Amino acid sequence: MQLAARYRNVISWFQTNMPIAKTELHYRNAYELLVAVILSAQCTDKRVNMITPAVFNRFPNAKSMSESSVDEIFALIKSCSYPNNKAKHLSGMAKMLTEKFGGIVPDNVEQLQQLPGVGRKTANVIASVVYNKPALAVDTHVFRVSARIGLTINAKRPIDTERQLVKNIPPDLLPIAHHWLILHGRYVCMARKPKCAKCGLHDFCLYYEQNQNSTTEENEK
Repeated sequence: MQLAARYRNVISWFQTNMPIAKTELHYRNAYELLVAVILSAQCTDKRVNMITPAVFNRFPNAKSMSESSVDEIFALIKSCSYPNNKAKHLSGMAKMLTEKFGGIVPDNVEQLQQLPGVGRKTANVIASVVYNKPALAVDTHVFRVSARIGLTINAKRPIDTERQLVKNIPPDLLPIAHHWLILHGRYVCMARKPKCAKCGLHDFCLYYEQNQNSTTEENEK
């Protein structure tokens, strides 16, 4: 199947079968989503959603967090992965957000990446989810699923995946495409044992095409 046709069919399937797709992180504004995404690095959304209510109650905005200590932030997030680094990142982020941006989370990917703890992936999440910008964040799910389906070719780094997806997905669909691929990777196209027999992308998936016999047998066990 040619690449353009694969994209066309995959997008059509998601539009029909997953017309509503959004982040599973709980948040009420840009600041809260920024905190949640920083915490979500190598941590499950479920765990982050257990942590953030206390964080947001104690620090309802960037200014209140900027006036706190790293130790106090750590105490509230210690059950997530890498709490030491994340506490330092959150403290630094809150200070810069308050002092440089007046407490307002930027909608610009380049400006967002100036904040401590905010890499390109996090910046793209904020830009697309909060501000509906034509940006697409690439996490491990997006990276894996895109390659398996055949939407990307020889993408060695997340930035390679991002560039190929952005080139081939209509700009207005980029924000939701991010969630399509994440949720598909989280619940269907898992890393170790993808549920190929239950996947609706059979006819358009390069991985299924190349491994049809073995995946069918595995899923029937």
